[in-house]
Amino acid sequence: MSQSEIVAETTFEPPLPPSSATLPWAYGEPPLQAVLRSTPDDFRVDEVLGYEADGQGEHALLLVEKRGANTDWVARELAKFAGVQPVGVGYAGMKDRHAVTRQTFSVHLAGKPDPDWSAFPHAEVKILAATRHSRKLKRGALRGNRFVLVLRQVKGDEASADNVLRQIATRGVPNYYGEQRFGREGGNVAQARSMFAGRRVERDKRSFLLSAARSQIFNSVLAARVEKQAWDTPLDGEIWALAGSRSWFGPEPYTEVLAERLGRLDIHPSGPLWGQGERPSQGDAGDLEQAVAAQYGDLAAGLVAARMDQERRPLRLVASHG
Repeated sequence: MSQSEIVAETTFEPPLPPSSATLPWAYGEPPLQAVLRSTPDDFRVDEVLGYEADGQGEHALLLVEKRGANTDWVARELAKFAGVQPVGVGYAGMKDRHAVTRQTFSVHLAGKPDPDWSAFPHAEVKILAATRHSRKLKRGALRGNRFVLVLRQVKGDEASADNVLRQIATRGVPNYYGEQRFGREGGNVAQARSMFAGRRVERDKRSFLLSAARSQIFNSVLAARVEKQAWDTPLDGEIWALAGSRSWFGPEPYTEVLAERLGRLDIHPSGPLWGQGERPSQGDAGDLEQAVAAQYGDLAAGLVAARMDQERRPLRLVASHG
């Protein structure tokens, strides 16, 4: 078991963002202890876009392997190397710095020829392939990620661990946002609060802070659902997320048909990515989401003022091999 693969005028002290150490567990305390990511090679991530480059257009589509490097830093260095503005570089998602990761970047060359990508001057970054594409990569425009994790110095109850793995295979895991979304020591949430209070930030930084604010509210909703043991089962007024899609539907009465789809992992309960517009959840689900958002009133109001639209995210993540 050393290796596994899983594809207002008042003084107000806002709550701190939950960390992975304080978020509630779905299956109880972990039955194993191990050293994770002792080296970058112990954590490998391969992005799965789910589509191919169309072979033409003003954007270079680059398959990049990075080791011990930050995704945003790589994007800025690619822009510098290609002689374009940072806004001209796109990517579908952030990847962990303390890892060996492969992901795709787009670079808007707008009539320029491709530079010699093999001459990119950073040893920790390799450009493995380059082709052309007609559109910039947008955040979230990917099918998922494949992970290979090496665990070292494993100790604990392996039989209990096998039992938990079997439950995960049939039920999934809570779909929390990871700590990297919140920055060093969770600082992105504090910076988002400062931004909402009027501090100016760069355009690229603004998107990170908006994402951190949304993730804070989502994780807190999910934590409340895990504590109620209702993260993979519906509450009254539930909004359902379709597996493998950003689409959602509901609320509607919970029927045998919905129960069957839930059981085969075709649909999932969902939580809010906060923003403007009417919140679709109702009943117990809606009341819970509203109560959590009220704890983070400055973040919720800031997201509305930033004109972020209401969206949904599945409350559970289903891991698959291969």
